[in-house]
Amino acid sequence: MNSGLIRLLSQCAALILVLLSMPAQAERIKDIATVAGVRDNPLLGYGLVVGLDGTGDSVAQSAFTEQSLRSMLTQYGVTVPPNVTLNPKNVAAVTLSAVLPPFAKPGQRIDVTASSLGNAKSLRGGTLLMSPLRGADGEVYAIAQGNLVVGGLGVSGADGSTLAINIPSVGRVPLGASVERSVPTPFADTDHIIFNLSEPDFTTARRLVDAINDAFGSPVAEAMDAVSVSVIAPKGVSERVSFVGYLQELEVLPGEGAAKVIVNSRTGTIVIGSHVTVGPAAVTHGSLVVRITENPGVVQPDPFANGETAIVEDTEIDVEQQGDGRMFELGRGTTLSDIVQAINEVGAAPGDLVAILEALKQAGALRAQLIVI
Repeated sequence: MNSGLIRLLSQCAALILVLLSMPAQAERIKDIATVAGVRDNPLLGYGLVVGLDGTGDSVAQSAFTEQSLRSMLTQYGVTVPPNVTLNPKNVAAVTLSAVLPPFAKPGQRIDVTASSLGNAKSLRGGTLLMSPLRGADGEVYAIAQGNLVVGGLGVSGADGSTLAINIPSVGRVPLGASVERSVPTPFADTDHIIFNLSEPDFTTARRLVDAINDAFGSPVAEAMDAVSVSVIAPKGVSERVSFVGYLQELEVLPGEGAAKVIVNSRTGTIVIGSHVTVGPAAVTHGSLVVRITENPGVVQPDPFANGETAIVEDTEIDVEQQGDGRMFELGRGTTLSDIVQAINEVGAAPGDLVAILEALKQAGALRAQLIVI
């Protein structure tokens, strides 16, 4: 292992130690928890994009585009004979996706993303025709329409050569959908407000309860489990909004997470969390190099023996162990810095670090969760 890689690992370990040694900072409740029932709602739709510069769908491979175009023309009183095949290259069928924010009211506008369903080469310059956006219950919650903004670029030559920058088959319609229906929420209908922690932790839930009760001087909050905390809320909607706004600004010191070692086996990235220790163990590292060399020899026959010259194979096998095979002992209660220092001294590469950590875990010496992704 070269000195540059060892120096890089040492610097990364030093940075991790500095970050872990920094005092924990309190966080606002709004940064670590969400209000139950107050969430986004995904919307999905189907539509047609028109006005493309010959980069639309091909009927031979996207028959549903022709069917959709026929259906749209029929709605506006235009009847296309069955024996006539529509093959406009300026039309593309797209799927529409959007996110309806909580408490969104009719008349407000949201962004829409259009993605090609067929074999359209580019949606650049296209216009999305009026299309409904439905929720998971099948009801229409928004209507989308507008000009697409495409960040990608795709061109092709007569000889079949192509050039694509980013993804030209996906575009956005900024504020392209008008909200037509609100999603009901239980925010004003219940006697309690429930905060759900982003990361389940019993310690954080307890501290959240203590912070709220200390702020009001009475037991208005109680923990339901490691995720949810229930708080008695005012009856009036206006008072409830002010109440939740005040609670979200309270600061809580989150509980420290469990000891974990995260290993990315593809990139060799290893992140060691705080409180990671090992029990008594010994680590050795070395690699064997096997060299097989063929040294063919020539054998001449004796004079007047009427023999023939022959080639004799001579194989030489050499086994060499690189490194000095040093073994490092880890005592009881070894800390993060000891682990990193010992592994660096062994001279292990990132791929070898994974094997060493896995062996320590299997031996029962690693006092942490080993997560390989």
